[in-house]
Amino acid sequence: MLRFAKRTLGFSKEESVRILMYHKILPEKEISGKDCLTVSAESLEKQFQYIKSHYNTLFFNDLNKDQTLKHKLILTFDDGYLNNLQYLVPLLEKYQLKATIFIPTGLISNDQSDKKREMMTFDEIKSLNPEHVEIALHSHTHRNYSQISLQEAAEDIQENIRTLEEKQIPFTRVLAYPYGKFPKKGEQKKQFFSILEKAGITSAVRIGNNIAYYPWKNKFEIKRIDIKGGDSFDIFKWKLRLGKIKL
Repeated sequence: MLRFAKRTLGFSKEESVRILMYHKILPEKEISGKDCLTVSAESLEKQFQYIKSHYNTLFFNDLNKDQTLKHKLILTFDDGYLNNLQYLVPLLEKYQLKATIFIPTGLISNDQSDKKREMMTFDEIKSLNPEHVEIALHSHTHRNYSQISLQEAAEDIQENIRTLEEKQIPFTRVLAYPYGKFPKKGEQKKQFFSILEKAGITSAVRIGNNIAYYPWKNKFEIKRIDIKGGDSFDIFKWKLRLGKIKL
């Protein structure tokens, strides 16, 4: 009962893993209007200062190395935006933190030749310091896996893996579902998870806004905490404590 209460309140120090989800990072002056996907660089630095003082950041690949480590936190950034290279990486280096960037390889390929590109190139991704950045999977075409056939999903995941291998980019076989979506009913869900197993995917993350616990209970349904642009610092700290704003 005590263990359950601690987990419910987010106080189980050794098992709990807070997995934060971000997308874009820009200076405050460059953010126009309400943009939930973009956290200001100024806010991110304040958040990182707090994380540095209260948590231990790690990669998914680190989880088996020291299971007695307390206050575990995984920073995740979806899509491989160029602004991650410009604003995230310097902050990771400054505060000696780690982050996982989930790469949708098709979007990267399509964006590379655009003069106004939003994404990093494969060369830029490959050049990221492995001491601070772990690369992982985020599909090839960034389609919603709950809205396409299982065959299409299987081919998309294989292409995501194959492209990173061809570009000789080291990566962890953890998948972030595009839009946080995947088949959730009966036989289709079972078959989809079988596809992930056959592809060698070790775990997969959704949204869910809750604290995760390792070893994973459901390794293909791991919950992340969505940090939104516009979250106040108090809301950020509340999300870190409980995973959500409201009980």
